[in-house]
Amino acid sequence: MPSINKIALAIAFSPTAPAMLSEAFLLAHHFNAQLFLIHIGKGKGNELDRIQNLVKQTISYQIQPQVIFEEGDPVNKILQICRDKKIDLLIVGALKKEKLLKYYIGTIARKIMRKADCSLLVMTNPSETSHPFKNIVVNAEDSPFIEDALKLACKIAPPEVAPWIHVVREIKLYGLAMASFDQQSEEEYSEVRQNLLRQEAEYVEKMLGNISHAHCKINIKMLSGKSGFELVKFANSKNADLLVVGAPKQKFKLFDRVFTHDLEYVFADLPCNLLIVHPGKEATHE
Repeated sequence: MPSINKIALAIAFSPTAPAMLSEAFLLAHHFNAQLFLIHIGKGKGNELDRIQNLVKQTISYQIQPQVIFEEGDPVNKILQICRDKKIDLLIVGALKKEKLLKYYIGTIARKIMRKADCSLLVMTNPSETSHPFKNIVVNAEDSPFIEDALKLACKIAPPEVAPWIHVVREIKLYGLAMASFDQQSEEEYSEVRQNLLRQEAEYVEKMLGNISHAHCKINIKMLSGKSGFELVKFANSKNADLLVVGAPKQKFKLFDRVFTHDLEYVFADLPCNLLIVHPGKEATHE
């Protein structure tokens, strides 16, 4: 389980800054975590004062954040600070439709997603009256951190909320294709399909057996088709307020830049807030 002891917010001077602060304070309070505010600026004299004034205007839950102000390339500086401070969860903001309007931290978030060594929460619609996540979709596919993602999804909403956790698995279409090519009857084909569905459900149930989730309402859903597209479509259909995915096995290669990786597709058409779970370098060697 990825521990959330240190949370960082990459904060910019934008209309959403107060709402981003509220969301960061709520999460720091929920996890009883230390909070860092990271601002990459150009050295203008009153920028630090502006950040401190924003903090004073935000409900703090008695939390005193540490403000880090630096100049330089935003992506490299933010990631370096996260490594130096051993941040467990980095929060950034992004527009739902980046193609329509380029936004300071929104464009940075796409680059950070590729390189972050910690978990990353991308907020699409932060609110100053922040509330816990209640309708969460977990993508249980294509990551060494699937179980970590499911654990964090169950933990991120407090017990009194009783959130819905929709766990999504992909039906392995090649198995069905092999069944159809084997000249099987419709009844035999249906049996193969039911066996595949049962195997995928058992895989999820086995993971849940290791996770405290009594306060959550669990829904296991099988999808077929292009993973990224179907995942976004399903999250929209459930009016999800958080989509949780495990980080990729490794940083994206050239192939993924030519043929869009599922996470890249999701990021290009965010259905809601996105949490990419990465327990950190130490956990990858366990």
